[in-house]
Amino acid sequence: MGESNHNIPYGKQHINESDIEAVTEVLKSDYLTQGPKIAEFEEAFANYVESKYAVAVSNGTAALHLCALALDVTEGDKVITTPITFAASANCVRYCGGEVDFADIDPDTYLLDIEKVRKLLEDSPKGTYKGIIPVDFAGRAVNLEAFIELADEYNLWIIEDACHAPGGYFTDSKAKQQRCGNGNFADLAIFSFHPVKHIAAGEGGMITTNDEKLYNKLFKLRSHGITKNKEEFQNSKSFAAGIQNSKFRNSSDHRRIQNYPAWYMEMQELGYNYRLTDFQCALGLSQLQRADEGLVRRREIAKVYDEAFKGKSFIKNQSGVVEGHAYHLYVIEAEDRLGLYNYLREQNIYAQIHYIPLHLMPYYRQFGWKVGDMPHAETYYKHCISLPMFPTLSDEDQQYVIEKIMGYYS
Repeated sequence: MGESNHNIPYGKQHINESDIEAVTEVLKSDYLTQGPKIAEFEEAFANYVESKYAVAVSNGTAALHLCALALDVTEGDKVITTPITFAASANCVRYCGGEVDFADIDPDTYLLDIEKVRKLLEDSPKGTYKGIIPVDFAGRAVNLEAFIELADEYNLWIIEDACHAPGGYFTDSKAKQQRCGNGNFADLAIFSFHPVKHIAAGEGGMITTNDEKLYNKLFKLRSHGITKNKEEFQNSKSFAAGIQNSKFRNSSDHRRIQNYPAWYMEMQELGYNYRLTDFQCALGLSQLQRADEGLVRRREIAKVYDEAFKGKSFIKNQSGVVEGHAYHLYVIEAEDRLGLYNYLREQNIYAQIHYIPLHLMPYYRQFGWKVGDMPHAETYYKHCISLPMFPTLSDEDQQYVIEKIMGYYS
């Protein structure tokens, strides 16, 4: 095929004229933030993943942090997650003072191994752990039906990290497709709108849930712990009006206080400024219209990779063709991964590594984690490489990638 005259990244956003028009419309409107586009995006996204509620936030990490806060993670609480994930999946527990335990991955699916989680729970006194954070890594949906049975047995909550998997699904025991983030088998789920993700909003995140109580708590925590809902107010109407204990107070003042003043709000707990802007929500909404179209293309690309590398001696494993997979990433496990990575960069192919096992990051090593603790995750890391995977990847560029990989090993 020859040489590529441009760079081919592992992931890339696709911005079209409708996206630009959607953002421009908001930039010309009265609201750049805290306006109507936020609720519109939340409703549309909840409908897309088939959950009852959605809360838009500033990024996926903020989403995870708010989930941990909403579930009352506190000093000493222990939570289980996978070592093959972005750092935020575990860090959100640490932000709240909790402790992270890692369980190894299934070497075939790259997902958190439920049997390893079960062993951790069985080997510990009941009540040791508070929750589990499974990750739909690369876009492959975790079977949360199995996880919720385990969670219920040990009285654990579940946060589904679905950043890689909007539109992904698994098929449950009743042969029904369960969309990632639909809230049927997890207390909360989170998504990211970083540019390399399925839906690009520059930055941004979303939390989905079917629990109204958690939804209301998240809504408050997202914006400084402040509420404007008069049904939740704790101070009196007189205090809110500013006439309590005033020397000017008289009976006519009290007769006039039929309701809380329009300006009144209450900070009731320590929250954060994790809001998303209206123009980012407008971009997210526009991108959401093409989400299914993007999924179809991602699955086409995956099928081509799968067929090209099937049975090749230098490929130990690959993402393959899996029902319900959302293909944020397409991963191969290859011999001489370092050599392949460097060679592809020389050919303007910018493949990436996802991920360095989290338990071996210096921050987590301080808690006693060491090489050998997660053998499947560590073996995976020695061989994994994520190939270019995005809807606008051309057939020609994909064949160029495949040709260069084949050529390296021949």
